[in-house]
Amino acid sequence: MTTTTPIYRVAVRALCDFTAREGDLDHRFTPSPSAREGMAGHALVRRRRDDTYESEIALSGCYRGLVVSGRADGYDPARNRLEEVKTHRGDLSRMAANQRALHWAQVKVYGALLCAQRGIESLTLALVYLDIASERETLLTEEASAAELTAFFEEQCERFLAWAEQESIHRQARDAALAGLAFPHDAFRPGQRELAESVYKAAATGRCLLAQAPTGIGKTVATLFPTLKAMPRQGIDRLAFLTMKTPGRRLALASLARLGGDPGDQGAGGRQRLPLRVLELTARSKACEYPDRACHGDACPLAAGFYDRLPAARRDAVERGWLDREALREVALEHGICPYYLGQELARWSDVCVGDVNHYFDASALLHGLAQANGWRLALLVDEAHNLVERARGMYSAELNQRVFRQLHRSAPAPLVQPLGRLMRQWQALVREQGGADEGQAGRPAYRVLEGLPERFVGALQRVTVALTDYLAEHPGEGDPALQERLFEALAFARLGESFGEHSLCDLTRHGRGRATLGLRNLVPADFLAPRFAQAYSSVLFSATLAPVDYHRDLLGVPGRSVWQSVASPFHADQLEVRIQGAISTRLHDREASLDPIVDELVGQFRRRPGLYLAFFSSFAYLQAVQTQLARRHPELPHWSQTRGMSEAERDGFLARFRPGAQGIGFAVLGGAFGEGIDLPGERLIGAFIATLGLPPFDPFNEALKARLQSRFGCGDAYAYRIPGLIKVIQAAGRVIRSPQDSGTLVLMDDRFQQPEVRQSLPEWWRMA
Repeated sequence: MTTTTPIYRVAVRALCDFTAREGDLDHRFTPSPSAREGMAGHALVRRRRDDTYESEIALSGCYRGLVVSGRADGYDPARNRLEEVKTHRGDLSRMAANQRALHWAQVKVYGALLCAQRGIESLTLALVYLDIASERETLLTEEASAAELTAFFEEQCERFLAWAEQESIHRQARDAALAGLAFPHDAFRPGQRELAESVYKAAATGRCLLAQAPTGIGKTVATLFPTLKAMPRQGIDRLAFLTMKTPGRRLALASLARLGGDPGDQGAGGRQRLPLRVLELTARSKACEYPDRACHGDACPLAAGFYDRLPAARRDAVERGWLDREALREVALEHGICPYYLGQELARWSDVCVGDVNHYFDASALLHGLAQANGWRLALLVDEAHNLVERARGMYSAELNQRVFRQLHRSAPAPLVQPLGRLMRQWQALVREQGGADEGQAGRPAYRVLEGLPERFVGALQRVTVALTDYLAEHPGEGDPALQERLFEALAFARLGESFGEHSLCDLTRHGRGRATLGLRNLVPADFLAPRFAQAYSSVLFSATLAPVDYHRDLLGVPGRSVWQSVASPFHADQLEVRIQGAISTRLHDREASLDPIVDELVGQFRRRPGLYLAFFSSFAYLQAVQTQLARRHPELPHWSQTRGMSEAERDGFLARFRPGAQGIGFAVLGGAFGEGIDLPGERLIGAFIATLGLPPFDPFNEALKARLQSRFGCGDAYAYRIPGLIKVIQAAGRVIRSPQDSGTLVLMDDRFQQPEVRQSLPEWWRMA
């Protein structure tokens, strides 16, 4: 090992990932243990060793300027044995060859570092595989001299060195370019500079900022530009721009292109292309070229020889720099490898990743795992952050359907009949214990919140996951695809059960005989999100609706040092006529009586100022009732409506009706695809009607949520109902005024909009008529 001045730093795992993998991509059914199971397994191995055993040994070494560091799992000085501990499920013989090669490479590199650090001449290397179900250890050992290990270490470093030198040059060029980055427009919009300055301060101080800024001021570029500018000075390694929906990703990519990241935009406005690597992360379901095939070399041609062709594809990809979904697919198919897994690899080497929030906040999120493993300084930008509460609740919730598991039991292969039968008996017992004979009133489902996790049921479920895992591994490519689906559902439920606490509840819903659903529902995502925010170097959560701040602080778990900012609206009251129609009630028992008054309001406004409008309702049933009444009374008035489960093409068709010179009313559901994230400036939208307060339904689940939030925060009704509802209202209203040149009308139809606590929650710049 050498002591040359460091040019690049790499973790042992990342080095071996780069140099030691070969052959096929193989994602057959060997589900890995959860993070908690893995930590418990490592602790068990340590407890089985004697008092002289050393664990979590920090090691590092340098070769020709490449600094390699990491933590070895354990060293037994009595046996002179270095151990790498891996937890697993099921038969070890089914482990993919490239995975085993990676494990040996890691322990050999750690061995070389240990020998150099302590002057050890030879060493026993050990891979310790712990089966988490049986707690049985399998020990694979190999004797090696320090000279052999040093030669192996230097060989891996040589393989990586050219890449490391390239990465070092890229980082220098990137940082130099970002230090001189200019704002891509001639001037800031009103409010945009104020937001950009606050974002820069957050990145400069390593803090979390919650920024409420009005729609239409250019929040995307106002957050990207200052964060990119801060990256060189603050040593920020990566930037993740996280969105809730596809339009958010498109907007972020468009802003990055204007900043100079896209080679296709080179020269526009006199700008030079930035040496910036931009990667768009997409879901596996959208990136997969062969969705009907399994992810291994025997089934998919893009998995066969994946690691052998990866180096050339990786090299070509980083040379391109700009890797949106189409460009990434093009590179992958040129080299005959999977676009999705090429994207997963390139997340390690990209400066900016644009993707869904689940890529950082989900339980097994890629970007969070990479940041932890590589010690990155990661800056987060979270767009439309008001949606993160509900999105995170979904990430940390799971449910199981009795009927589908019963169907699986009836057709299951012989090895699965007994464990599935035990699970079905536990399910029946659980339903009986919870008053299963009561199917609810008036045909409604019976709902119960359980006092805790049903331990016997969970135990039976865990045995089913082991049986399913073993069967699918022994019969790759055979059997009912439902086996795979049920395995994933069972694993998700069991893993969430490990961290069950006051942040969640367990409930049972009975829809009829033999049709029950058991759910684990997250209520307070803060308990899961707080460690993610703590891991990030800086975070900016921005939206037009982030008030009240306590609601988002409490439910998102942002750090205590977080800063909240509200950017004043550049719009003025004369631009938006806001009228409250207080004679209308949209409560469930008043719906029938509200139909004619709502139609009168729609028609009256349209006749006063013909043009294009959106009308929002609380449900599809309510929407259809009003639409039917409008069509019956005024068939001459053009109108069209959102429908359930619209495809992307159908959504585009709905929006295409909003073109300059056209007239009519589009009917939509509040909180749906057209309630936020769409841009219809000028004549394309001159007004909106909102016939609801947006409140979640007053059902048993939301009442349970209210009770839990009241117990924890003292704000049950506001946090469960009023605030989420009004956020949807304000978001929908924000479709009308998109620029300082726009003007329009907003009609709020419900007497509750006149209540003081509701009016106080509406934007200050609105002038109520």
